[in-house]
Amino acid sequence: MKAFILKRYGRNNRLHPVEMPEPDLRDDDVLVQVHAAGVNLLDSKIRNGEFKLVLPYRMPLVLGNDVAGVVVSVGPGVRQFKPGDEVYARPDKDRIGTFAEFIAVSDKDVSLKPKSISMEEAASLPLVGLTAWQALIGKAELKKGQRIFIQAGSGGVGTFAIQLAKHLGATVATSTSAANLDLVKSLGADIVIDYKKDDFEGMLKDYDVVLHSQDGKTMEKSMRILKKGGKLISISGPPDSDFAKEIGASWLVALVMRLLSFSARKKAKQLDVGFSFLFMRANGEQLNRIASLVDAGIIRPVLDRVFPFEATNEAMAYVETGRAKGKVVIKIK
Repeated sequence: MKAFILKRYGRNNRLHPVEMPEPDLRDDDVLVQVHAAGVNLLDSKIRNGEFKLVLPYRMPLVLGNDVAGVVVSVGPGVRQFKPGDEVYARPDKDRIGTFAEFIAVSDKDVSLKPKSISMEEAASLPLVGLTAWQALIGKAELKKGQRIFIQAGSGGVGTFAIQLAKHLGATVATSTSAANLDLVKSLGADIVIDYKKDDFEGMLKDYDVVLHSQDGKTMEKSMRILKKGGKLISISGPPDSDFAKEIGASWLVALVMRLLSFSARKKAKQLDVGFSFLFMRANGEQLNRIASLVDAGIIRPVLDRVFPFEATNEAMAYVETGRAKGKVVIKIK
């Protein structure tokens, strides 16, 4: 099969097109012929080596964390999927590799894709959808009538999170550029802040939740807009001790994470607010629930561009510019 591989970590390293064997199936795996793969900033961060501490991948590595395609075969332990099923998934963090013509994925991480959308649209959803779901529903326990500030509302996670938060009955504030004001309003944002000219700290107060995806300075400001007992969920770091436990990190890695998050935890304690880090987990059941929301018209995918498979490096470079509205996808089949 054709695939794009990373030979070594490095910020300027390109992925290389190669021919390689199709993946072997474990008992509970489904083999998916990849029709489309989402491109995420996570792929660039992995390529750059930013996650070597917590995700020590072996080289050469096939990147790619989102997939939509068709099941071509299943392992002997699989009961809920069969060849011909149209599916979508975020493979487990230890088994990424959707920038290829085929990928083997554990059946517990797979869902039937939403029927109402294309393969390209479906491939745009798993990572950002699961991130928003696990942040807003899992960690924040966002409820009707609460107020949430979602940073970078026109990005991949932001476009999904705005829609999910509105479905949950929350009032949504978000930040974006003036060029994307109409987009985020169309998704349901109630308050839109032009980050290029306005300071959100002076405009927002007593919020219940912040979904944080920016830098440390923005994190501290975000904590100050929370009410006492409010929650900041960060998807951009720093990783904390709970995450170290979640991944079964060694005592040394756990210590490093504790040190990295010390300042954030200290500031949260001073302000009497909650701080937690989220690294999204693969979850087929949650994807199934997301598919239901999509087919019901509650969530709609937001696609910026679709690149051909041979332009995988160009797709990653485009995502790295930070200008994408919603998601970027590679069309493979």
